[in-house]
Amino acid sequence: MIATIRDHTRAYTRKSDLLGALSFFGTVLVYVAALGFGGAMIEAPLICAGLVVILAFASVRLYVLQHDCGHHALFRARRLNDLAGHVLSVPSLTPYRVMQYNHNLHHAYLGNLDHRETTEVYTMTLAEWHAAPWWKRTGYRLYRNPAIMLTLGGIYAYFIAYRWPRNTMKVGPWSVVAHNIALAGFLTAIWWALGWDGLLVWALSAVLAGVIGVFLVYLQHNFEDTYWDRKPDLDFRRATLEGSSSLDLGWLWDLGTGNIAYHDLHHFNPGIPSYRLRRCQRELPEALKCHDVIRWPEAIASFRLKLWDEAQEKLVPFPRVSSAQATVLAE
Repeated sequence: MIATIRDHTRAYTRKSDLLGALSFFGTVLVYVAALGFGGAMIEAPLICAGLVVILAFASVRLYVLQHDCGHHALFRARRLNDLAGHVLSVPSLTPYRVMQYNHNLHHAYLGNLDHRETTEVYTMTLAEWHAAPWWKRTGYRLYRNPAIMLTLGGIYAYFIAYRWPRNTMKVGPWSVVAHNIALAGFLTAIWWALGWDGLLVWALSAVLAGVIGVFLVYLQHNFEDTYWDRKPDLDFRRATLEGSSSLDLGWLWDLGTGNIAYHDLHHFNPGIPSYRLRRCQRELPEALKCHDVIRWPEAIASFRLKLWDEAQEKLVPFPRVSSAQATVLAE
């Protein structure tokens, strides 16, 4: 079965400089146009709000293209991927080299309960929850609260944490310093061209892009029948195909997010460019599918799942507190 899936995905790994350029320049054009018109239409709230949404999705798409570059999958030449990745790091607010390093760690330790520090969304096991003190449980409850995770989580990640991401000193601090200087210059250019209205439109879109990004990152590996295990029992094939989701949230969503919703096949074969990923998923034979696709109802319901139950091998909600336990806690 593995070889068959490998054969299927290999057919979609061919890079096209033309398609890569269309994805790159097309998305940049939408980004610049939405930002420019949004800043100019600040006095027309409804039109401006629509442009902020378009700008937010363009930002997410630029991040996905940068992610492609990190896998050297957008263009044929390695140097061209790296050059594009550095350019895209500015509007995506994500230093390229450190992102590439951390994301490769995520791929290497996918589904490994002993290396959860490499995941974008930390997951506690049910046993750890029962053993944790009250203050740790409270912190984890707040961390996994969708209202906090999607809003403050996105703001923290993209505006604060990514200014000096983890493993910066391992990869090289000067690339992060250069990135932050370039980002400051980019924001100055927006202010110079569009004034404070332009910066407001950019800021609102960046916050919304963070919400969309965290929403996607959560659903990529947080669903009921995902997969986690420990070595030596960890099965990397299961981690890639069963531990990663396949989202079907509509064609427009795929267009706005660069097809990153088809995350299972991406993890199995990161060499598939984003412009071929949707077709790869759509043409996957039924017999080779490892799980059902997740649609909007299941996607929203997945946010009630908080803990990995090693006995049941599934993601579960927080345990209910009995009246007797509540009385003890109150005392």
